Amino acid sequence: MDGFAFAYLGAGIGMGLAVVGAGLGIGRLAAGLGEGLARQPSAAPQIIGAVNLPLFLLEGVAILALVFCLLIVLLK
Repeated sequence: MDGFAFAYLGAGIGMGLAVVGAGLGIGRLAAGLGEGLARQPSAAPQIIGAVNLPLFLLEGVAILALVFCLLIVLLK
């Protein structure tokens, strides 16, 4: 195997781990949001506001990881 094959393999594994990690994190946030809303429906605006920022940051990290892995493949 040459260097290109290792780069492609690493980028593929990296993209897979980024997607799985983001999916697990978003799922945990959604589960916590559902539990919080079920326990205190009157606090819905505060709960949703507290969940939005980490959710957006998590999606941003996943998108950046995918972009970096694609750059490895395309610039190699």
